Amino acid sequence: MLYLCSRIVYLRYVKMSKKDKPYLDNEGRALPYPWIINTMLCIVGGLQTIRLRFWSRKPRHVAEKTLRDILTISRDTVYGKEHHFDRILSATTAEDLFRLYRLYVPVNNSFETLRPYVERHKNGEENVLFPGKPDMYATTSGTTSAPKWIPMTHKYLKDVYGKMSHIWTWNFVKHRSRIFGGHIFTTVGKECEGYAPDGTLFGAVSGVLVRDIPPIIKKHYTAPASVMSIPDYGARNYVLMRLALQHRDVTLWATANPSTILELLRALNENTEEMLTDIEKGTICEDFEIPFDIRAELDAYISPKPERAAELRKILAETGHLYPRDFWPWLQYLSTWKCGNTKIYMDKYMDQFNWDKTFYQELGYIATECRFGFSLDETNESVLFPQFHYYEFVEESELDSPRKHFLQIDELEIGKRYCAYVTTYAGLFRYNMNDLVEVGGKFKNTPTVHMISKVNGIVSLTGEKLYEPQFMDAVHQAEDETGIKTKFFVGFADIEGSKYHFYYEFADEKMTQEQAEAFTKVVDEKLQHINLEYESKRQSFRLHDPETHILLSNAYARFKAACLKDGFRDGQFKFNLLMQDEKRRSKFNLLQRLENSLERFSDTIIEKADKIDERRKERVERRKKRVERRKSKVESKKRR
Repeated sequence: MLYLCSRIVYLRYVKMSKKDKPYLDNEGRALPYPWIINTMLCIVGGLQTIRLRFWSRKPRHVAEKTLRDILTISRDTVYGKEHHFDRILSATTAEDLFRLYRLYVPVNNSFETLRPYVERHKNGEENVLFPGKPDMYATTSGTTSAPKWIPMTHKYLKDVYGKMSHIWTWNFVKHRSRIFGGHIFTTVGKECEGYAPDGTLFGAVSGVLVRDIPPIIKKHYTAPASVMSIPDYGARNYVLMRLALQHRDVTLWATANPSTILELLRALNENTEEMLTDIEKGTICEDFEIPFDIRAELDAYISPKPERAAELRKILAETGHLYPRDFWPWLQYLSTWKCGNTKIYMDKYMDQFNWDKTFYQELGYIATECRFGFSLDETNESVLFPQFHYYEFVEESELDSPRKHFLQIDELEIGKRYCAYVTTYAGLFRYNMNDLVEVGGKFKNTPTVHMISKVNGIVSLTGEKLYEPQFMDAVHQAEDETGIKTKFFVGFADIEGSKYHFYYEFADEKMTQEQAEAFTKVVDEKLQHINLEYESKRQSFRLHDPETHILLSNAYARFKAACLKDGFRDGQFKFNLLMQDEKRRSKFNLLQRLENSLERFSDTIIEKADKIDERRKERVERRKKRVERRKSKVESKKRR
């Protein structure tokens, strides 16, 4: 087996060498070839890839096998007994199994229907959703103010996450054979954010996976996992970029959201001199608030690199900027989400990379709830894993129907859109992902999908997954706190501006723009308290300040009248209070008070000018502080 894998790796190396040689830098120097890592990945990842191809040839058979296995494992649990898993498993055909599963197990349209079972697990009870207890919980935002605690069982982490990761990393090697010949720059969540009442860890699955990767690969990471625990997002982004920039041989840059790429590049652009000085001297700027224990740990990752700093200064002098294509000439791979509304962020950095060398791949259809699928080629299509999940789908045209027809994985049609439902080995049964996906092709006989958007009142610009009930709750809380009452309100996501627009019709028609903006500030604070992901994206500046709009009186009636005039039927008119819909937002823009629109235009110009001045002042102050610290150090040395 070892000889066979070594031979495969060698042949792929020879093929890549004869091809386009993306592993050569601008001066013709080559990356080293990582024989040991590639051979290891060929063994574990190659074997799982062969199994994936085998199971993908007969998706319906695998769907039956996977569902039977999940139900058999959980048949004696509280949930299994309540929903008659024994009766479902008595089915002798695949068709009967699927029919009985739909009959006895209701759709979980939100996490709230599963929350009581998860709470019992959190408080120490075993055998509720699955045998025993989970190894950990992954937390993410939910439809209410309470976050979702997604249980992760040992089997799910090892047999699903682990094996899918083997396929994913082997796929890297297949596209760029020397990808592990340099450093890896990736951003993941915090491994441990706390503990459930029974002592079970909760945090980010990505953090746990990084913790458990083999040392031979982990040593290639540019930063320790502890960096993600730095509370200040500005400081965190600075440290991440500073640690990565010191290495010329970064070969892989992976992060889920493209907006993170922009924030890290912005950290470089706004602190260029500080970062280059740190690289030159082997330090980390004292201007940033970093916990003492993390600073101490970072000492092992930094050392003076005057040659690297000089190289970066030379690039800056010759080009007038620092772009990844210049400071990382061996960058082999960039992996982020590319589907849905992420393109607006991608467009802002596409010209900063050398796409002849860097392979840009869609990360895949993954969420906290489950790893639905990965992209394995140059398309944005995610290959599904029917041996690890049981999938169901509902056509887009039936989303509002009270009697939905649930389709099996082999019944999907290319070009059509569906809402996805998943059953996992970790206690999610017929769970509505609230995602609209489109079928773009097939992997063997199994359909591939790509993300289109969220559905059913859920909006996500940078991964915050803001729910309509959360927005409504935040506005009502703001009303209670401020005493300001609204007659009507609606929120819209602005992809281009990476922010939300909040429109209000206030009970007091004399409400000023200043008062309305103060009200929005309270709404924003409430949203950050309610939604963990929203808070994270606001604090890291990926989501900008929400914009305030005051509506004319009877705004909703006017809006509905305009829609009916456009051809909507009264009985079919549906309306969400939180949307990503530019057509509807344009109608509300016409319903704003005119004087506010004019004031907002002039205020925006002044505000931008003020922000530029503030940034300049901050930089001057930081420089003064550095000079003072240096002087004090010199004086203290003289005294000694």
